[in-house]
Amino acid sequence: MTEQLSADDWIKQGLKALGKSGFTALKADPLAKAMGVSRGSFYWHFADLGAFHAAVLKRWREIAAEQIIADVEADSDEPLKSLLRRSFGARLDLERAVRNWAAFDPAAQAAVRAIDRRRLDYIEALLAKRGLAPAMAEARAQILYWTFLGFALSGTPMPAARLNIQLGELLRMVSAS
Repeated sequence: MTEQLSADDWIKQGLKALGKSGFTALKADPLAKAMGVSRGSFYWHFADLGAFHAAVLKRWREIAAEQIIADVEADSDEPLKSLLRRSFGARLDLERAVRNWAAFDPAAQAAVRAIDRRRLDYIEALLAKRGLAPAMAEARAQILYWTFLGFALSGTPMPAARLNIQLGELLRMVSAS
């Protein structure tokens, strides 16, 4: 690379490596090698590996929750249906990698807990907007989220036609009074 790298370039490479190879790939040397630069560039932007890991986790939270919520809210389609399509139709390699990382690292574990809470609160709010009582919205949001996590962690792809049928049924189940 001939242009100077930014912190954002390193974070993007970190997310790519994390999704492909897991959290053990989040080290200056292999990332620098993959980017064709010296690791001095890494330390120009990050005080240490911990600061880099924090930046990667922060970006994951942005793309795995905040960006999705903003996109769903901007979508002209019904928000819950849009969220289900987007969440269950996405590649979830990064989701699995961060959750695996969380089994070994307290900072990653805290990031996972925070994103789980954010996602649950959002799903609960969507169900409440559909007219569900607060206790029912909370219970169904949890069940829906557990369903997503099971799907995400299974890593099993599903044909689009079958996924659409499953999502339609899931939407009916969580929305019924």
